[in-house]
Amino acid sequence: MAVGARSGHDEPEDRPSGEGVPVGADSDGDAAGGGSRAVKKPRSFWKELPLLIGIALILALLIKTFLVQAFSIPSDSMQNTLQRGDRVLVDKLTPWFGAEPERGEVVVFHDPGGWLEDTATPEPNAVQKFLSFIGLMPSAEEKDLIKRVIAVGGDTVECKKNGPVTVNGKALDDKSFIFKGNSACDDEPFGPVHVPKGRIWVMGDHRQNSWDSRYHQELPGGGTVPNDEVVGRAIVIAWPISRWATLPVPKTFDQPGLNAAASAAVPGALGVAGALPLVFWRRRRLTHGRTAG
Repeated sequence: MAVGARSGHDEPEDRPSGEGVPVGADSDGDAAGGGSRAVKKPRSFWKELPLLIGIALILALLIKTFLVQAFSIPSDSMQNTLQRGDRVLVDKLTPWFGAEPERGEVVVFHDPGGWLEDTATPEPNAVQKFLSFIGLMPSAEEKDLIKRVIAVGGDTVECKKNGPVTVNGKALDDKSFIFKGNSACDDEPFGPVHVPKGRIWVMGDHRQNSWDSRYHQELPGGGTVPNDEVVGRAIVIAWPISRWATLPVPKTFDQPGLNAAASAAVPGALGVAGALPLVFWRRRRLTHGRTAG
């Protein structure tokens, strides 16, 4: 007989004496376990609001610390790519996974020492400090700079008067991103400069209005910036909305040959690696011959 099927007669089924009593209550209508209990009312919105605000602030702080952070552009050194007053979002996540700055990227970095010593920073009020702390407003106290990476560790970078910037002997076509009417470096020619490992050479897009690596070669590091001081890559202009745009790497930094120094070392390394087994085999054969004799 199927479970739940009738036994074959049409008489009404007997029902337990507690018919009509809600599930979980006894026959007297009390909640299971004895004693009447009032239905628990949900919290009011105003009581939950502080908790929601606290969670939102914690999330904002985590995002600012590990994911992205807003920065304000304080000068004209990156025109026309960036204008004074723009707000950019900086990717802080990829450096946590060991990613290093690459040529052509626009990066924010802490003052490596002496770059902004004569620059006064405004004194923010308490509200600005709090909003900066959780990442909802750019920091007004930190001495940060924003420039474009031109060369990375191991590169040789140079720029002669009336000439283009060259990286590992390859000329960069910078007309797509430097300020209209600017020269590549006529105001401050430099090089050749060999960029040490773990450091970068940076320049502003408004070349004749940018105190960049060229002007700090007398400082430790020869004008280069340690990778450890890089906060992250600026990936998008977030404000004002009318200027919303991404910040891609110009195509000239993808041209073949920029990694010539590294690629030239590869065949040599492969040659050494290939020669080692031959050397060991020859020495073993000579040693075996002496022993046999």
